[in-house]
Amino acid sequence: MQLKQLTDFCSEYLRIDEFNDYCPNGLQVEANDEVKHIVCGVTASLALIEAAIEAGADTLIVHHGYFWKGEAQSLSGMKGRRIRSLIKNEINLLAFHLPLDAHPEVGNNVQLARVLGWKVDGSFGDQGILFEGRLEKGQTLDEVSVEIESKLQTRVLAIEAGKHPISRLAWCTGAAQGYIEAAAERGVDAFVSGEVSEPTFHIARELGIHYIAAGHHATERYGVQALSALIAERFDVTQAFIDIPNPV
Repeated sequence: MQLKQLTDFCSEYLRIDEFNDYCPNGLQVEANDEVKHIVCGVTASLALIEAAIEAGADTLIVHHGYFWKGEAQSLSGMKGRRIRSLIKNEINLLAFHLPLDAHPEVGNNVQLARVLGWKVDGSFGDQGILFEGRLEKGQTLDEVSVEIESKLQTRVLAIEAGKHPISRLAWCTGAAQGYIEAAAERGVDAFVSGEVSEPTFHIARELGIHYIAAGHHATERYGVQALSALIAERFDVTQAFIDIPNPV
């Protein structure tokens, strides 16, 4: 398929124009007109780029790309090495941030719920990137934490805020700990995000809402895989997910 066809499909399917994001969504580095083999991953690190080169990819699709608000604009140093490697090896880079978190079918939040067996009731909050739902049956904080660690192969940090079981919960992948108050306003028993901050401990205790930090990388591995698989189903391309382990 042609690169423009891929870019147009992803942009329309993920509704990228509807989001006010911290980075450009869509095509970030153009290096090849034709797309035959896609590699997808979480972050466009040099390690992922080198793995994509080894895999013979012509296109890389990620959740965390480049050109974030507030970062240096010059293509030098680390960023220069990354982009030079992409162009030299004729690998396109497409990145989708908030649109990939919020999407109701392939989004990180929906796909995380699928992996963990949570029932999705809907989305809410800032640009619809927070989700809420239910467990099949009530569980303790420890039970939910153990299940997350097992299914995501991660280490969680859990903050207990009472003795109540968890039946209803809200979640947002990645660095979403700041949304805990919005989750508490929904009346859920627990909030799950990727990262945690020092104030989160006190907020959870004072608002009476259990909190689990399950890892930024660990919670955001699934949306890009679902998107890439969908592209391969609809178009004449192959795809593969390459995981660059990250404990954060």
